[in-house]
Amino acid sequence: MRLRALLDTDALGLKLLGGEDELDRTVRGVMTTDLRDPSRYLAGGELVLTGLAWRRDAGDSEPFVRILVQAGVTALAAGEAELGDVPEDLVVACARHHLPLFAVHESVAFATITEHVVRQVSGERAGDLAAVVDRHRRMMTSGPAGGGPDVVLDLLGTDLDLRAWVLSPTGRLIAGSKAAGPALPAEACARLAGEHLAATRTGRRGPHRVALGATTYSLFPVRSTGRSPQPARDARETVLSDWLLAVEADAGDWPEERLDLLYGVTQLIAVERDRRDAARTVRRRLAQEVLELVQTGAAPAEIAARLRVAAPVLLPGLGAAPHWQVVVARVDWAGEEIEGGPVAQALLEEVLVDPAVVGPEHSDRIAVAHTGGEAIALVPLPAVSTEHDGSETGVLADALLGSVRDPLTAGLDDDGRLTLGVSAAVHSAEGLRGALEEARHARRVAAARPGRVCAAGHQELASHVLLLPFVPDDVRRAFTARLLDPLRDYDRRHRAELIPTLEAFLDCDGSWTRCATRLHLHVNTLRYRVGRIEQLTSRDLSRLEDKLDFFLALRMS
Repeated sequence: MRLRALLDTDALGLKLLGGEDELDRTVRGVMTTDLRDPSRYLAGGELVLTGLAWRRDAGDSEPFVRILVQAGVTALAAGEAELGDVPEDLVVACARHHLPLFAVHESVAFATITEHVVRQVSGERAGDLAAVVDRHRRMMTSGPAGGGPDVVLDLLGTDLDLRAWVLSPTGRLIAGSKAAGPALPAEACARLAGEHLAATRTGRRGPHRVALGATTYSLFPVRSTGRSPQPARDARETVLSDWLLAVEADAGDWPEERLDLLYGVTQLIAVERDRRDAARTVRRRLAQEVLELVQTGAAPAEIAARLRVAAPVLLPGLGAAPHWQVVVARVDWAGEEIEGGPVAQALLEEVLVDPAVVGPEHSDRIAVAHTGGEAIALVPLPAVSTEHDGSETGVLADALLGSVRDPLTAGLDDDGRLTLGVSAAVHSAEGLRGALEEARHARRVAAARPGRVCAAGHQELASHVLLLPFVPDDVRRAFTARLLDPLRDYDRRHRAELIPTLEAFLDCDGSWTRCATRLHLHVNTLRYRVGRIEQLTSRDLSRLEDKLDFFLALRMS
């Protein structure tokens, strides 16, 4: 479609601020962004919609417009809701670079413009495929006819013979068409999510093609429509929270018409994503209110009253107040001042959902707030039972990240870390402050461990584990190197397995018989290895102090 057609559509309420001579330009697509540099997501020919959240001062307009022009953008439409009027510096920058500029009245939603452009572009380029997009749009609208992403994917299957699935960034299956047949195995979902996150971090434009065995998948990002109150200024703020559309096909040889159609579908699915986020607003606000009361030292009675309000929202139909657990998460990026709270909030809402559950709305029993750089979840438990070994049921740190570790590690790449801490269950407002501190300290324990994705639970906050996070890194490295490097060097040269022997010996509390049995060795062979360990380190494993030093060195290594 041409820009002139946009101006002629009264329902869009666009006002032309510059570029009268460029109205015959062709629009190939639409993109909403508030990134300072959105070039990695632009393919050329787009109408770019922006809420102007990227603009801090007048000097920001010139580089932003230059980036759009270099990417081949057709026109820019700026919303008036944020600043009231489109700034003069943006008008001047667009005129200098001959980029048509429109003002979007605050009463017009970006989603309205997006849907209009998708329909028109698909109609002009894909002929009768426009009917598919229009049917998608109608099915995605609220009301009795709304069907969510499942309906969109069903239409992709019946009208275009495409098997497709919507996945979360952790690889959880959110939706899949009936025509797609059996659900993708969890391993395949995790692998596709990891490949997508890794490709996104490298700045490669989608769709990303991935081969799993003999099957090729094309991965399309599903990004927010950009109407969030705090738009992302850096791609890393959203890379761990965006959905993706996985299509069982190789899009490398697709014509532009079909690619345009699929990108239009991702924009429609993004509307559902935004609707889900909007539905979480109440739960997030409840969590924020409780958190503020806890952190400001409010009376337990006041906190208990707020919890009684939260319980029916999170656990409808529950008669009594539940037990609660607190989970704290933090996302840190090396060497960058990037706000990690919002992405940690979105991640925590995702991670706390049972990975076996399909659908977008199954985190409705989790309330997550964020403050500073951390996210804090209040997880209600209808009842807390005790297992035979004395441990309590509920959220377990060990199992929390098992199915999502690989994809999230790919998304964090080599400059990010996700750490989580889990408290014990509490049954009263009096215990909530202690649970919060317990979860925060467990997260610090997790942060002291190697790896991009780590979690720790309240069970680990005992004895030496409580102290390890506070040992400086250089002290930890020097201590472990002094004790363990001689053994590692010897193992590397002679394949003597002294480190595994030391670990087994300490695990068996120094019992020669039990350790030899565990390692399938003769006791004399075990005694020879222990003697070699003592010789190389000048330590005596019959002394408690030396056993303790080795134990701590192994834990810190």
